[in-house]
Amino acid sequence: MRQRIAIACVVILAFGGTILAQEPPKMPKPGPEHERLNYFSGKWNFEFEMKESPFGPAGKVAGTDRNEMMPGGFFLISHSKGKGTMGEIRGLAIFGYDNDEKLYSYYSVNNWGEKELSKGTVQGDTWTWNAESEMGGKDVKTRFTVKEVSRTSYTMKFDVSSDSTAWTTVMEGKATKVK
Repeated sequence: MRQRIAIACVVILAFGGTILAQEPPKMPKPGPEHERLNYFSGKWNFEFEMKESPFGPAGKVAGTDRNEMMPGGFFLISHSKGKGTMGEIRGLAIFGYDNDEKLYSYYSVNNWGEKELSKGTVQGDTWTWNAESEMGGKDVKTRFTVKEVSRTSYTMKFDVSSDSTAWTTVMEGKATKVK
């Protein structure tokens, strides 16, 4: 028994010092891709025009996005509030960046029961978000494009396709930063 205790003490002394000497892991820090999401921080007024489509009737929609980076700087949270031809809409979205996939992510839900998960890229001043969903029993692809016009203004467009070759624009609009 004493021999086992002695061996255990030798093992602990030999390896325990190494284990105890290691520094605890450091908190991860956001990279430039995460910081790029700060473009959308603040309060934005938006307005867009929906075209008649399976997504809904034609008409104008206007509202506000209140966006802020979460503590840590990895995710941007967006609270949306607006009104249009289909009534009031409230939404919550989370923007992020996936280091493994090298893609931006966007997940949103709203008071109409809709949910969306998109993957995106940014090239210069243009963000492109792609997703797949089902509409009327058919698979469709969606593309949401944001073009930064200035630090306080962007335009947006939402397109749908059944085959990724022919795209139909179902929404166009703009947003202006107010804070």
